[in-house]
Amino acid sequence: MPVPDRLQLLPPTSADLAGLLDFELENRAYFESWVTARAPGYYSQEAIAAAIEQAQHERQQDRAHQYLAKLDGQIVGRVNLTGVTRPYFNKAQLGYRIGERFGGRGYATRIVALLLEEAFGELELWRLEATARPQNLGSIAVMRRNGFHQYGKSEQAMFFQNAWSDLLYFERRKEHAAG
Repeated sequence: MPVPDRLQLLPPTSADLAGLLDFELENRAYFESWVTARAPGYYSQEAIAAAIEQAQHERQQDRAHQYLAKLDGQIVGRVNLTGVTRPYFNKAQLGYRIGERFGGRGYATRIVALLLEEAFGELELWRLEATARPQNLGSIAVMRRNGFHQYGKSEQAMFFQNAWSDLLYFERRKEHAAG
């Protein structure tokens, strides 16, 4: 089923506070099964408001660019570019998460594709990097569908859920954007 063109990436604003808190609370356990848990204090209006303010500040300074993925105004996911490194490298680290009930419908692939347009267009980045644990087959597939290729692997690089896990490293350069 194709993802509707109604999907948008928008920087978070204070108007997103309630919706973002609901999204994070609804998906907390699901996200924590795949990525490092956020501190318990994150799940409050004050902390979400501070996170939105921090995201706006980092965007203004071109250090990070965070987006909410919305379908008809409802948050279905988050995607971000962190560790923006300029000049010389013009690169950033890609990260994303899709709400559990929106998985398996192509949203992640489309959200990353939209972010690539922004990253290689208006943001004028040259390279995006991403990491995934080998167990995260869905995320690996999303990256590959968006032209990322694996360029490395670290063994036992991350302590997650009481075990050491390998990490796979992926990249995508602007030169591949047209393909």
